[in-house]
Amino acid sequence: MASLGSYTRSAARATYSAYRTVPVRWRLAGGSAALTFVILAAFATIVALYTTSQVRRQFNSDVDKVADQLAHQPLLTPGPHGLVCDTTVIRDYSANSAQIRIYDVGGATICPRGSDVEPNFPAPLADGDSPELGYRVAVRSLHHVEPVGDLRLLYARPLSAVDQTLARVRFFLLLGVLGGAVLALAAGLFVARRAMRPIAELTDAAREIERTRDPSLRIPFPEAEDEIAELARTLDGMLASLEAGRAETEAMLERQREFIADASHELRTPLTSVLANLELLSEELEGEQADTAQAALRSTRRMRRLVGDLLLLARADAGRPAPRRAIVSLHEVLVEAAGELEPVADGHELTIDADPALVAGTRDDLHRLALNLLENAIRHTPPGTHVRAATSTSEGEVILTVEDDGPGIAPELERRVFERFVRGARDGARGSGLGLAIVRAVVESHGGRVALERPLGSGRGTRFVIRIPAAQSPAAATAPTA
Repeated sequence: MASLGSYTRSAARATYSAYRTVPVRWRLAGGSAALTFVILAAFATIVALYTTSQVRRQFNSDVDKVADQLAHQPLLTPGPHGLVCDTTVIRDYSANSAQIRIYDVGGATICPRGSDVEPNFPAPLADGDSPELGYRVAVRSLHHVEPVGDLRLLYARPLSAVDQTLARVRFFLLLGVLGGAVLALAAGLFVARRAMRPIAELTDAAREIERTRDPSLRIPFPEAEDEIAELARTLDGMLASLEAGRAETEAMLERQREFIADASHELRTPLTSVLANLELLSEELEGEQADTAQAALRSTRRMRRLVGDLLLLARADAGRPAPRRAIVSLHEVLVEAAGELEPVADGHELTIDADPALVAGTRDDLHRLALNLLENAIRHTPPGTHVRAATSTSEGEVILTVEDDGPGIAPELERRVFERFVRGARDGARGSGLGLAIVRAVVESHGGRVALERPLGSGRGTRFVIRIPAAQSPAAATAPTA
């Protein structure tokens, strides 16, 4: 019993879950159609029962009335061989397949006789329905026949006539119930669609806001003051709050970007002074004091480079214009960066294939871009790894490629490799996590794009491909950028 109850509850939950997945307009229309079906079915049942009772009562009354009339008709006349039937009167009352029989008290058929008698039609003893024969039967006594005899008149009409009438009534009632339910479903869908139109407009407006990410767009208000209008006002108020919050956040971020850019710019002058003094001091000191000065000098250089990186990123975030640009030989910049890193290559095999490639840009930023890519390949691959860098020109673009045959980048970091402060598990405390973010910022500031691709050949390692528009003319290169 418990298992049956659990199965019933599970089936009910499954049915309810399936019902919740049906669209609202279909649920509304279906509920309206179901309610209409129940009401019409109840009404049709009452009408069918009442109609059946009335039709059968009228049918039985007609049979009894005709039987009474026949009982007072002269149906038999004496003849030389017994009583003779008046076939004219019997034929008049035999319409609608009615059966007329006259029996004596012993059950013998007096009229009709012989082959005219329908077989298996016994003489009933009382009025009533005879389902086995399919007739409604009325029995009357005949006392007007001379000589007087104990005779019985049987008048029977087939029940098929009334059954066919009742079947047609039930069919039309059923057709009316089903037709009414279908019409109620169609009308419910039409009304539900019209009722849901304001919600569809709200949905379209929300999708447009999602697509444009513009909370300043307004929500359409329905004409009626109902729940949908209240929902529209609530959504509009929410969007207004989000817009105000976004404006405040953007203003705060803008102030932060301006502060970082200004602070980074202001830090460059004292760091340059400190770096010059430390270089001079390290040359004059000896022993442990010289080692201490050298350590401070290395830390200051790292700090100056980090401040430079932050200044570059802050300038890109704040949308500040870059210094005036000129024609830059990207292949020469790549060779210079490789020469700068060659002393610290740590056993890496560095190959440069520098075809002539001219771009309109800032030389210092492009130098930092090439340096970061090569340093990233050297830092994150084991000694003996082959690092290859090349420049080329194709279809109006300068292509810079840096690849290695090292272990490659972890799959979980491939999508985030150009984000700031993203470092792999093998990086440890080395690096700031800004190198590739600076690469992307420099490329985008020069109107180009950078991508991480699968290396050619074996497929092992890492391959960065940068595409920057090639310089068209010195005049285009020297134009200031906005």
